Amino acid sequence: MSIPMSQFQAWMKSTQVEFEIALAHLLPASTRLPTRLHEAMRYAALDGGKRVRPLLVFAAGRLFDAPISLLTRAAAALEMIHAYSLVHDDMPCMDDDALRRGKPTVHVKYDEATALLVGDALQAQAFLVLAEGDASAECKLSMLQLLARAAGSTGMCGGQAIDLASVGLALKLDELEQMHRLKTGALLSASVLMGAMSGKALSDTEVSALDAYSNAIGLAFQVVDDVLDATADSATLGKTAGKDAVDNKPTYVSLLGLEASCALAEKLCHDAHQALLPFGEKAQLLRDLADLIVQRKA
Repeated sequence: MSIPMSQFQAWMKSTQVEFEIALAHLLPASTRLPTRLHEAMRYAALDGGKRVRPLLVFAAGRLFDAPISLLTRAAAALEMIHAYSLVHDDMPCMDDDALRRGKPTVHVKYDEATALLVGDALQAQAFLVLAEGDASAECKLSMLQLLARAAGSTGMCGGQAIDLASVGLALKLDELEQMHRLKTGALLSASVLMGAMSGKALSDTEVSALDAYSNAIGLAFQVVDDVLDATADSATLGKTAGKDAVDNKPTYVSLLGLEASCALAEKLCHDAHQALLPFGEKAQLLRDLADLIVQRKA
């Protein structure tokens, strides 16, 4: 007997399918010159991944009745930034990985020079997609600024720089947390805020509550990543398992142990739920996404 699909699962599935179609439309066609670069961009960005960032955009936007057209562009821009970061992270000069989302990484499928250009082009395309949307000039500017901060040296790129510099070092818990607030959390936080901003100008109280939620799920995402890297296999993850230990990288598991890391993830999920109390039942999708982040198996 089949188990009925929950409302959340149905929403997630339909959102993922519709977003995939929209993302394909917002990327350059593979038939457009330079064809090899555009083909590789699409290879990197399409047909893979959990689409957590887009799901957060749409869930936060629904909380504030945002137009789907604005949410789609915000979600696509964020996913392009995320995809570019994965392409660069996988290159030999960084993590040197051969598998991503269950298929060869871009530098393996194509070559290193193409992978470098794919990342550069996806980043540029992200800002173009946002700039060409039909939001107000004020809303566009706010989202462009937020995305740039989240992706730059005080966000994702800064976190990656700290990560690379920390290989083989025994980081303290607060140092590990700071690294991941930048490397992983900044873009997840931007996803929530950009989704909400697509619907209305936010009050300080609303921003504070969404920030608390984002901070909790951002750290939870990384804690679970560390747990899965230590416990799952490559086929399940769609990327090389056990690589953190091999590369001697500081992780929550190496610092706290497996059991304490799992307990921390559960606490952070609880914190995320608590942060959403001011929004009542309208924030149920965001609560469900917090649960998904902590309970995922890949």
